Amino acid sequence: MKPDTNETRQPGVSRRDFVKRCAAGAVAAAAATAVAAAARRASGDDTVWQLDPEKCTQCGRCATACVLKPSAVKCVHAYDVCGYCDLCGGFHQPNVRVTDTAAENQLCPTDAIKRTFIEDPYYEYTILEDRCIGCGKCVKGCTSFGNGSLYLQVRHDRCVNCNACAIARECPARAFRRVPASRPYILKGEQAKGNQPN
Repeated sequence: MKPDTNETRQPGVSRRDFVKRCAAGAVAAAAATAVAAAARRASGDDTVWQLDPEKCTQCGRCATACVLKPSAVKCVHAYDVCGYCDLCGGFHQPNVRVTDTAAENQLCPTDAIKRTFIEDPYYEYTILEDRCIGCGKCVKGCTSFGNGSLYLQVRHDRCVNCNACAIARECPARAFRRVPASRPYILKGEQAKGNQPN
């Protein structure tokens, strides 16, 4: 039998007991780390990246700079702000002659906005997030020629919450900021009342 050369083991403690104690210590350390992370989340110390719609200039970098393809940034709709217009600046190409759903008349390059007739002359516009690439063309049109009910947001069911967000680094308007994970969205319209992060 070889002599024991392990200086860290206490005299009189068997190798098996030593390994058991080390394993128990590792489990305890992992549990303590998990509890600390949960406490941080519960206390609101955790933050996530979000795009401030008031600062966003719809530059198009959300679609190209995100590490995910398609981007984690998606267009969202504040329905209470929308005018339900026949000629929607977020749906139709500028200077369109016919206000229908033909592809050549639509602004969105991926057909991510569904137009539904409500009653003359009103239409409802719904964002199909699985098709949205976060290019901001619809948002720019809605802001320029409409009520500004369309805006971009980081969708946290997709975002991997990079330490240094790739889009935030490239955003010329510095519209990205860290917000509490407990309130991860910066909303518009009625949704926003009492729900804005600090």
